[in-house]
Amino acid sequence: MTVIGYAPGAYDLFHIGHLNVLRHAAAHCDRLVAGVVADDVLLETKGRLPVVPLAERMEIVRNLRFVDDVHAEVVPDKLEAWRAVRFDVLFKGDDWRGTPKGERLERDMATVGVTVHYFPYTMHTSSTALRRALQALETAEPANRTAPARPR
Repeated sequence: MTVIGYAPGAYDLFHIGHLNVLRHAAAHCDRLVAGVVADDVLLETKGRLPVVPLAERMEIVRNLRFVDDVHAEVVPDKLEAWRAVRFDVLFKGDDWRGTPKGERLERDMATVGVTVHYFPYTMHTSSTALRRALQALETAEPANRTAPARPR
């Protein structure tokens, strides 16, 4: 029997944590589908739009050699994703383990026979940290910056 794995995420500002989850997920299934959360769903669930639009995030993830397919998550309900993809195991970072949202996810997935498998969360790198760093750069006063020289 082929085991289909599903790794949902925003995959915004793609970084090593995303790569680690997808690489580990691929090692635990025969076929890996990455669920890429749509822009409007991120706005609804996280209160902000992604920096990189959905089509570009899907293209980035699709081109990883260990991702077999991508699925655009256009609703926040993982049971809807399951109906579309029919995966056997769902992969998440362990920052979800033991949280109310993780426990709800486990209960929902159990109703269709799907297990939730957690991988270590990459603490030193996150999209939130990258977003904060970019925001700090944008708002920083240009201390020693001069206007670029104009060509003559």
